[in-house]
Amino acid sequence: MAGVLVLNASYEALCVVSTHRAIGLVVVGKADVVLETATFLHSARLTMAEPSVIRLRYFVRVPHLRRVAPTKRAIFARDQYRCQYCGAPAENVDHVIPRSRGGPHRWDNVVASCRSCNSRKRDRLLSETNFVLHRQPQVPRGRTSAIILLGLVRDEWMPFLDYEFSSTERPFQELSG
Repeated sequence: MAGVLVLNASYEALCVVSTHRAIGLVVVGKADVVLETATFLHSARLTMAEPSVIRLRYFVRVPHLRRVAPTKRAIFARDQYRCQYCGAPAENVDHVIPRSRGGPHRWDNVVASCRSCNSRKRDRLLSETNFVLHRQPQVPRGRTSAIILLGLVRDEWMPFLDYEFSSTERPFQELSG
């Protein structure tokens, strides 16, 4: 059993819960099933399709959004596991402004890179090399980004997630200016 995407009454993505928790919410009438999988779950008195997406019947006010730390796993997910310099599969993270030159370890200064690009760039600035970023590093925003960066996302969830780096986007867009 995999996770289930939970939507607010307004169809805003809230979190991912276990299938067991999702079924409990549906059975007691707190949520409705929006999408189901092909798998059926059986109990002594009930047979139902395993939910993939559920929607709460009442609106939940979310007081604040949790920030996701710029971990290696999260940076790889943001950059689609691709080197931001050449497009090869990423194996390392690189600080655009090197830490040895005072660059911080923040979302807007760290990108995924392959070993070759990371070792060729060394501790130099982009202006001192011939490297060009395919996409400017950005801080992920909103609850949707936290859902995507912290776990696996099923393809059928994408219409409910307003994430700017979705799988339908071209992997690398040239920066303007």
